[in-house]
Amino acid sequence: MPHVTDAQRKKALTLRLKRVEGQLRGIQRLIEAEEDCEKIAQQMAASRKALDKAFFTLVGCVIAQGEMQADDVATMLAKFA
Repeated sequence: MPHVTDAQRKKALTLRLKRVEGQLRGIQRLIEAEEDCEKIAQQMAASRKALDKAFFTLVGCVIAQGEMQADDVATMLAKFA
């Protein structure tokens, strides 16, 4: 399995995940503050979409690096997407 080797892409992916981490902490605060469930659900959905975007960014890195066969990328997408 290839690794993300491009420093710029690695940094961008890490920053994206840190933003997701911040969103998750915010959701925890909403729950602790007994906020409305719809507001919490909205933030959960946004976090899930942000995490999905990070996943597809990772897949894009793998494709751009050219270290993985197309069939293997398709298998990874089918397995994890």
